[in-house]
Amino acid sequence: MRWVVDYSPYRSISAKSTNLSPSTMTPPPILSIAGSDSSCGAGVQADLKAITALGGYALNALTSVVSETPGNVSLVRNLDGDIIADQIRILFAGFPIAAAKSGMLGGREQVQVVVSAWQKWAPKHTPLVVDPVMVATGGGKLLEDEAVLSLIEDWLPLATVITPNMDEAAVLWGRELSTKDDLENCAVDLAKRFGTAMLVKGGHLTDLPNAPDVLCTRDGKLSWYDAPRTPGVKTHGTGCTYSAAIATCLGQGMAVPAAVARAKTYVSKAISAHFVWETVASGTVHALNHQQNN
Repeated sequence: MRWVVDYSPYRSISAKSTNLSPSTMTPPPILSIAGSDSSCGAGVQADLKAITALGGYALNALTSVVSETPGNVSLVRNLDGDIIADQIRILFAGFPIAAAKSGMLGGREQVQVVVSAWQKWAPKHTPLVVDPVMVATGGGKLLEDEAVLSLIEDWLPLATVITPNMDEAAVLWGRELSTKDDLENCAVDLAKRFGTAMLVKGGHLTDLPNAPDVLCTRDGKLSWYDAPRTPGVKTHGTGCTYSAAIATCLGQGMAVPAAVARAKTYVSKAISAHFVWETVASGTVHALNHQQNN
């Protein structure tokens, strides 16, 4: 199956389109488990914007604090396990969380704490989208080496959907990806390995006019999602935004292929409608337009 993103303006959120109660219009709570980004273009801040724009009620459990601007990761501080676990505990106790996503987790301790807290507090069958964040768009390392094994062995098998980019997929697959055939073969192999849906993102195939992503569901069905490439844009936070959007759509009751399709449209439009600033210190700075759906 091939999905082509729809660039027509979104209509305002309605009870019918989001499975919300017509009387209260109460949005589904969507949890982001991820790191904080001081520039607010990626990490938890990007997730909160995307979740809100797509009609969810955003919650967050912080795992780390990152001092960064687009393309420049300066300093990373991972939070202690007890505060991470308690955020997850109290949020599941206090809200009927409809879906969750994870992004940057930090070190091995943080990964293991998140795994333990999820298994203890998350109701069974809560949709979970895992963005296996390992490096920032600018190249800065966001996941410690010793945490990678724990992420792969303990966290990824709990996911409903895993959303690696090509670099992350190469780590999981054990070989490089350079073609659309590689994307498809990787998605099939990893979906089978982890027993979950696998969305391999092909945005780094810059020789192609479109940005292709391929989804392999748990039953082995393949779907392709294409969007026009926006040249010359140097944003960060696309993976965070994409996975948060998928989680929001799953929390609204959509099936995985439809959730990915809507999320692809949203993130592609956020890229094409990006913001630009000129600064003395950094030159041109780009950022995703998470508000483009309003």
